[in-house]
Amino acid sequence: MNFHKFIRDKEGWATLAEEEKYSSPHLGVFAVKVRTPTRPEGCPWTTVHRKGAVVIAPITANGDLLLIRQERIPVRETLWECPAGQIEENAAHDETTIRDAALRELQEETGWELAGELIPLGLFFSSPGFTDEHAHLFLARPVVEGKSGPAHDENEAIVECRAFAPAEIRRMIAGNEIRDANTLAVYARLSAMGLC
Repeated sequence: MNFHKFIRDKEGWATLAEEEKYSSPHLGVFAVKVRTPTRPEGCPWTTVHRKGAVVIAPITANGDLLLIRQERIPVRETLWECPAGQIEENAAHDETTIRDAALRELQEETGWELAGELIPLGLFFSSPGFTDEHAHLFLARPVVEGKSGPAHDENEAIVECRAFAPAEIRRMIAGNEIRDANTLAVYARLSAMGLC
């Protein structure tokens, strides 16, 4: 498993050693030694490589945000989240592929479809202290209920999809009901850009 094309050694950075410790279809764990601008002798680190992902903020015609409620085994909780999913590893990570992944995840996880515009909001790193995992953020507006309903992946346990008014979303974030990093990141980006 390789670094993503946009994550690479550049001026002052150099990979001195890399050893794969574990690999699965979803992630790879590597022991690396990397020269950094302030550590010319190199710094040992454990890095987890993950596929890129998309996170979608679906907004209905009346301005509500759709969230899914999904069981999350690592934290033993069912969380409210924006729909999200990984980009296929063998796919070219160009704008079209990333956009197609966003539209696919919107339909599969919510059963809703885009009826207007899909606006790219940039990307973020979920936990850059140990992983290169990143997500491309999108605003989808307006969205409408699809005729075929959701098509959940066999590994997903989505138990609910519901629209929330903007004031309710803010209350849920302030009250620690929304704790998913993807959802918090896309909402922060929407807020900073004056889109919610």
